[in-house]
Amino acid sequence: MGYGTLDAVDRPTGQARRERVPPHPRAAAGGPGRAGRTTQIPPRERPLPPPRGAPPPGHDRRWREEPLRAGWRPEPDEPPAEPPERRETSLPRQIIGTYGWRVYALPVLLVLTVLVGVDVASEEDAPAEARSGSLVSHYVPGNGAAMDAPVVTEDPVEPVKLDIPSAKLPAGGDFTRKGKGSWHVVPGKTKRVGSGGTLYQYAVEVEDGIDPSSYGGDEAFAKVVDATLADPRSWTYDGSVSFQRISDPDAADFTISLTTPTTNHRPDVCGYTIKFEASCYNSAIGKVVINLARWVRGAMAFNADLGLYRQYAINHEVGHALSNDHVGCAKDGELAPVMMQQSFGVSNDYVAKLNRVMSSEDAVPSDGKVCRPNAWPNPTA
Repeated sequence: MGYGTLDAVDRPTGQARRERVPPHPRAAAGGPGRAGRTTQIPPRERPLPPPRGAPPPGHDRRWREEPLRAGWRPEPDEPPAEPPERRETSLPRQIIGTYGWRVYALPVLLVLTVLVGVDVASEEDAPAEARSGSLVSHYVPGNGAAMDAPVVTEDPVEPVKLDIPSAKLPAGGDFTRKGKGSWHVVPGKTKRVGSGGTLYQYAVEVEDGIDPSSYGGDEAFAKVVDATLADPRSWTYDGSVSFQRISDPDAADFTISLTTPTTNHRPDVCGYTIKFEASCYNSAIGKVVINLARWVRGAMAFNADLGLYRQYAINHEVGHALSNDHVGCAKDGELAPVMMQQSFGVSNDYVAKLNRVMSSEDAVPSDGKVCRPNAWPNPTA
C-alpha cells in the first residue's frame, strides 16, 4: 500500500515537518473518482495533557508522590543548634493567653453587679408602699401643660377623734419596736394540765431581734405562759379543755408568740385599725400574738399591776383561740369579764367608741357601766 505526505507543524518547536500517511482505501483499490474526492486523513493521535499539578517535562515526578519532609541532616562535626531565646511574657499577656475572652467579660460582670446592688439599695430605701407593689395613680397632661382647675372636688370624711385616755400605752421600760418579722421556738414541754376535755397543744415563740433584757428572756416569758394556762382560774376550770405545751409549732393547735409592735401592726398579723397598741389571735396563721409593748408597759386600767395584766393578755387571746368573742362590762363595779377589751379600758363607754370605729359585730353598748380589771375566766376558783 502506498503512502502520501502531509505537511504539518511541530507544535513544541514550531517547525514544519512532513509526515507519511496511508492512502484512502478506495484510492488504493483503484476505484473511480480519485481525482474528484478529498482524501480522508485520519486524525493525528495527540498525547493526553498532563494531569493538573504534574511537574513540567524534564522534572523529577517524586515531588508529587512523596510527602513533604525535612531533608536537612547536620554534618557530623556540626554542633547542635542553640534553642531560640525565650521571650519574657508580661503578666497581662499571660492572663489573656490563659483565660482568653473571659478577661474582657470580668469588667462587664463587675459593672452589672454594682448596678444590681444600687438597685436593691434603692428598693430598700423606697417607701413601704412602693416596695409592696402598690400602684400610685397620677395624671400627666399629654402636652405637658398645667392641669385645669377641677370642676368639682370631693368632700373627705373627717377622721374620728378617739380621746380614750385609758387606751394609751402607759409610760414604762424600753422595748424593741421592730424585730425581724420571724420567730424562734422556745423549747420546752409540759404535762397535760386540766381534768379532761379537749386537749389543746401550744408552742411558745419569741420574735427574732428582740432585746431580751426588756422582757426577761425567752424562758421567763415561757414560764409566765405555762403558769397562767395551768392555773385553775384559767380556761381549764370546768374540765371542758386541757392544755399541754410542746416544742413543735407545726403540730401545735396554736402558738403564743411575743411580737414587736411593728410586726404586730402588719395586716397579715394583727393590723392597726385603731392607733392603740393591742394583742390579737390570728387564726389564719395560728398565732396568739402578744404585743411586746403591752407586755413591757401593761395597760392604764391595771394601775401598774404588770403581772396581772400579763395574765389577762394570755387568757384573753387564748380565749379567742377557744372561739370566745368580746363582751362588755355586765355589772357596774364588778370584775370585768376576761373577754372584755381591758387593754383599752374597763368602761363600756370607752370600749363602745372603739367598737364603732372597727364596725365590730360584738359591739359593747355605751351604757356607762365601769368594771374592775380582771385576768381570769374563773376568778373565784
